Amino acid sequence: MNRVTLGDVAKAAGVSRSAVSRNFTPGSYVSDEKRKLIGRVAKNLGYTPNRIAGSLRNGRTRLIGLVSDNYKNPAFLEVFDLLSRGLQAQGLLPVLINLSDEVEPDKSVRLLSRYSVEGVIIASSTLPCEFPEAFRDAGIPVVHAFGRLLASPSINVVGIGNVECGRMAAQKLIERGYRKVGFLGGPPTASSTIDRIAGFSEVIGAAPDATMTYSFASKYSYEAGNAEMHRLMAKPLCEAYFCCDDAIAIGAISALNSVGIGVPDDVGIVGFNDMKIAGWQNFNLTTIRQPIENIVRASIELLTDVLQNKNCKARAVRMPTEFVERGTLRCLNHANGNV
Repeated sequence: MNRVTLGDVAKAAGVSRSAVSRNFTPGSYVSDEKRKLIGRVAKNLGYTPNRIAGSLRNGRTRLIGLVSDNYKNPAFLEVFDLLSRGLQAQGLLPVLINLSDEVEPDKSVRLLSRYSVEGVIIASSTLPCEFPEAFRDAGIPVVHAFGRLLASPSINVVGIGNVECGRMAAQKLIERGYRKVGFLGGPPTASSTIDRIAGFSEVIGAAPDATMTYSFASKYSYEAGNAEMHRLMAKPLCEAYFCCDDAIAIGAISALNSVGIGVPDDVGIVGFNDMKIAGWQNFNLTTIRQPIENIVRASIELLTDVLQNKNCKARAVRMPTEFVERGTLRCLNHANGNV
């Protein structure tokens, strides 16, 4: 079966090809009478506009690059589901790019330039600032979702206060009576890890009789968290750990359980993100919720604003976080010495 073309619709409706083209181009003028006629004929013929051909005519691809480097983390499955559906709802087409093994920002820019993307959303807390800066310097509108918030941003960014999240985790552990605590971060060079350990160590350092250790998983993943906790078990364990990602936390719990160490009876665990599986009954993970859906929505809104006004000043959008109480920390009564 041959594809119905724009010319077929024009011929059947008795109008010019340009009239049909304008009818399917947002913002172009077509009289109400012609618009109804063309719409009716197009529907009867089963015509759908060819976006690629349209982009060649008007110079707009509507393509948006979605860039990340952490596809093994279940939280990012939710992130990209939300991003792709949100962009499509705006008439934009997502192009997914995996930078897991990429270390040179300029290569990433060249890769996306081949697709003539109109903008880029970087969804990562581990890619260094050189990546969004490279897109900015190449004249490609960019928003860094889950990026590092700065007082005077040079890049559009939507994220959370990671220093405050580190403080929140430490305060909760102190409140529960834990005094020998551990920080189990993600990659040590990630800005999220750096900021969370800064807040965490600040509170623990000020708490009477509290001590802390710190260690790092190679990635924000189950496997990395499991491997790091197995390494930690070769020495005396802390009373509780703040794991800087739910996947790391679940991997750590699995490692502890594999040798008969119970959570929270023997060791307490706090995660980070509140991805959907954290609430599953077999995990029941106490964690800090990062508002993923709100961050994604704000990132799309910010990018569409930038696409309409490419000369606007870079903005930083901060989203609130909250502590989610489940079952991997001992209860307050126990912390207060009650049974």
